Amino acid sequence: MSGTHDSDGSPATGGNAPDAPAPDTWRLRPETAQDVPAVRRIHLAAFETADEADLVDALRDDPAAWLPGLSYVAGTPDGTLLAHALLTRCHIDDAPAVALAPCAVLPAYQQCGAGGAVIRALLEAAREADERTAIVLGHPSYYPRFGFVPAATRFGILPPQPWPDEAFLALSLDGSPPPRGTVRYAAAFGID
Repeated sequence: MSGTHDSDGSPATGGNAPDAPAPDTWRLRPETAQDVPAVRRIHLAAFETADEADLVDALRDDPAAWLPGLSYVAGTPDGTLLAHALLTRCHIDDAPAVALAPCAVLPAYQQCGAGGAVIRALLEAAREADERTAIVLGHPSYYPRFGFVPAATRFGILPPQPWPDEAFLALSLDGSPPPRGTVRYAAAFGID
């Protein structure tokens, strides 16, 4: 992930919207076709480059990666979309899993809980879809709040590149032990 934001869209420097809605008023739901331009705007605003926005578009166009119903948005009561989180198909050796990335929040709404709310809703949707394991490469102080733990140390899940164990995290979505092996991401990630 690029930019001065964490992969959850939290800024390096902070900044709440003075009129940010209370977390219990956000509308959390799966992305629809009508949301595509707004999702792209969220990622373009949250990061310094278009890399994450382009990645979301490329994943959406890859039928082997895209999982209908596992791209979630958070909106205000008036319908303004302010956050996005995405799970796509990956594999741990040959076992299917899901990768959490990218996640973004409009700068005006960062650090007010919108990113966390959309990620929680997305992970619950993955559980309901009978997904077993989620992985994320992200900030080690942010993702444990959702239950993610170091993948290699805890589960024997290895990254495809030499990433720090504390930043390469996994979550059992169904409470069962995740498969062991090396993660293979969708081609759009460009990770060999």
